[in-house]
Amino acid sequence: MKKSRSKRIIKIVVPIIVVVLIFPVVLGYGWFYNMTRSPLPQHNGELQVAGLQDTVEILRDELGVPHIYAKNMHDLFFAQGYTQAQDRWWQMEFWRHIGNGRIEELVGKKDALLGTDIFIRTLGWKRVAEKEVKICDEESLSRLQAFADGVNAYILNREPSKLALEYSIFKLTGIDIKIEPWTPVDTLVFAKMMAWDLGPNTNSEEDRATLYELIGQEMTDQWLTPPWPFGKRPTIVQPEDLPIASTTESIQVKDINESINVDALLTENSLFSMNLVFEPSRGIGSNNWVVSGKMTKSGMPLLANDPHLGIQMPSIWYEIGLHYHPTSGESPLDIVGYTFAVTPGIIIGHNNFIAWGVTNVGPDVFDLYRIRVNPNNPLQYEWNGQLRDMTVYKEVIYFGDGKEPVTIQIRETHLGPIINDNKRDKETGEILGFNNKDPLALCWTALEPSTLMQSVTKLNKATNWDEFRNALQYWDVPSQNFVYADVKGNIGYQTPGRIPVRAKNHSGLIPAPGWTDEFEWKGFIPFDDLPCIFNPERGYIVTANQAVVLMEYYDQLAERLGEGLNYIISREWNYGYRAQRISEMLKEKSPHTIATFQAIQGDNKLLSAEEMMPYLASLKFDNADLTEIRDWLLEWDYQCGMDSPQAALYTEFWISLVNNLFCDQLPEDVAVRGEDREMWAAFLLLEKPNNAWWDDATTNGVIETRDDIMARCFSEAYANTIAALGKNRDKWKWGNLHTSTFVSNPLGQSGIGLIENMVNRGPFPTSGSTDTVNNTVWYTNAGSFAVQWVPSMRMIVDLGDFSKSVTIHTTGQSGHPYSNHYADMVDLWRNIKYKPMLWTQEQVENAAVDKLILKPSK
Repeated sequence: MKKSRSKRIIKIVVPIIVVVLIFPVVLGYGWFYNMTRSPLPQHNGELQVAGLQDTVEILRDELGVPHIYAKNMHDLFFAQGYTQAQDRWWQMEFWRHIGNGRIEELVGKKDALLGTDIFIRTLGWKRVAEKEVKICDEESLSRLQAFADGVNAYILNREPSKLALEYSIFKLTGIDIKIEPWTPVDTLVFAKMMAWDLGPNTNSEEDRATLYELIGQEMTDQWLTPPWPFGKRPTIVQPEDLPIASTTESIQVKDINESINVDALLTENSLFSMNLVFEPSRGIGSNNWVVSGKMTKSGMPLLANDPHLGIQMPSIWYEIGLHYHPTSGESPLDIVGYTFAVTPGIIIGHNNFIAWGVTNVGPDVFDLYRIRVNPNNPLQYEWNGQLRDMTVYKEVIYFGDGKEPVTIQIRETHLGPIINDNKRDKETGEILGFNNKDPLALCWTALEPSTLMQSVTKLNKATNWDEFRNALQYWDVPSQNFVYADVKGNIGYQTPGRIPVRAKNHSGLIPAPGWTDEFEWKGFIPFDDLPCIFNPERGYIVTANQAVVLMEYYDQLAERLGEGLNYIISREWNYGYRAQRISEMLKEKSPHTIATFQAIQGDNKLLSAEEMMPYLASLKFDNADLTEIRDWLLEWDYQCGMDSPQAALYTEFWISLVNNLFCDQLPEDVAVRGEDREMWAAFLLLEKPNNAWWDDATTNGVIETRDDIMARCFSEAYANTIAALGKNRDKWKWGNLHTSTFVSNPLGQSGIGLIENMVNRGPFPTSGSTDTVNNTVWYTNAGSFAVQWVPSMRMIVDLGDFSKSVTIHTTGQSGHPYSNHYADMVDLWRNIKYKPMLWTQEQVENAAVDKLILKPSK
């Protein structure tokens, strides 16, 4: 009887216990599932959307790439905004907060980020963008507004938790983010962010001024700006391309001086140094090239592009097709390619007639100026012996965690804002306010109202070379190297942008006196005198951030525009390793196809290592093991594939060489990253075995030479490789050291492993190295070989048949961590594989796995 009762009790109690234990787990899983999946957008079916004028179709392929078909231009860009908000809203929200200097409204008060918000407010990107809206042409403004309306149609009727996982996680920490409408200003602010990200030389000007005092001008220049290898490496504009034909009359010096008076009044803000959100680096760059039909199997041009940008999650690029097929007699418009999540139109890609790609010019378009402040009034400064009033802006910085807001004042001269005001005390964190001891103002072209969006509008519609160049007249900042091809078989190149003309004695390399107009900019190089190439006889054009022009170009400008001025575009080009390798392969592999272009984009040959080998070969070692491993390294083909053992050893050697050659003589706060500048500087120093750089500054009474240091470095490299990968060199693999981790902002850097695992992807073994064509940049001072900059997308366009074009970008189309399209491109990208760049409507419909129809609300 008792036994039977016990059984009945067990039958009752056990299920209760199971329910009690499992229910919270099920409930918790249900909550987690809802939190992570509810932001995923609808990609199939029909939706009624207020603001549309007609029905729009959005077709997505198996990788989530959308193609939008609309019957009018308004709906096309409205739907683009809606679509990009569906897939990338958090990225848009984060970028908007960065550009407005409002990062801490997202994450709460963080000491490291407060300085960044202050600095961005000082630059005043939003203030300039607000001026741009007022001067924007009607067509571009209508596109911006339609795009913004489409974004808002998606975001404003949804709870934050339905838009992005990040909102839910931040809410758990007590930060409740309110959704604000998207505006055209938000898009224009992003252009300022990209101009900053594409590398002003702020750090170089500061470093140079410091090092001139510390180690002298000769040694400083040997490291910071070693002479560019003209003759050894190809410039973009080659000797046979000169002279550049000007289609305008010569502009006299007097006219240039008059133009600066107007332009300087527009220059109201400028910039300095942010290391947390952005990290300006020489690693940033890109490759693009184009060949004419005489070098291709098809007889029509091929064009390739792979921009190198900071590694991030999701990809900085969003691939999309925009198709305007009107019911009236208007001409249709089809554009495919890449844009940014916050931007309407296509930035890189092709339409029915032309294709284009871009790389970074890297011009010197800003200067630091030393300002003399009136000792009796900190809101006045000296200019040509007179006192001028500064403009003062008040900014209030709020914090998402509700802490007390911070109020700052920003001073601005006609040259630009004072960028070293409002620094923080290193010990107390107190904001110090005005710096009247050594104030610096910064003048930067990106802080003038821009016509960039007008350029994008015209570029997307261009049908030939003349219309293409006309569009680029409005592409003022950031300056880019554009390559071009069209369906008639033409190829070309154009540098656009506002490039300052300086006084002859103003190098732009160090902070200049800011109390006299002697060092004020004298104007800008006219568009028709900027570097330009059309149908070169050689049949190809290559740009990889190398020097754009030969020195003869500047002589030509002086003849046209006037003597006694400084027309130098830049002194900080990439040193041409990638350009040299691409040019070699273009000449070797002709006639070209999509496949040969893929092989070039994926090439991992490290030319700087090839330059180094004769010097390593000449070293004498007392240790037989070192001699044997050195001889084994000499057998290397210089390819940095993921499985290469020699690449692992050589890169360890390169770290040791950079540290022993440069770092021992430079201040700790001067960044030495082992990029192309150090590669070329080291090569030049190899020819000077007794140069002072070779001496180890940490040893007293001993003067080391080149061979002493190189032998030491090789010994260190061998030991470090064994420590990292083991003694068996047959198991060494470069990809075990060189990895890519795609980090989401800001949660991917939260320091909380569970959250980071939710939003980050990687590490993934990765081929390439710093300044290989497959440019996967790592830093010698980072403590690892982790990839910092990557080919952010790869695109190859066939002008003979657009439907054969191919592409890939780094991660995936979606910014939602639990979407199937969050990271479904990573393996294709890192293995140099491609997907079709869909073009015809038949292609798109055959590849479609999702179809979303948007209809106007009744």
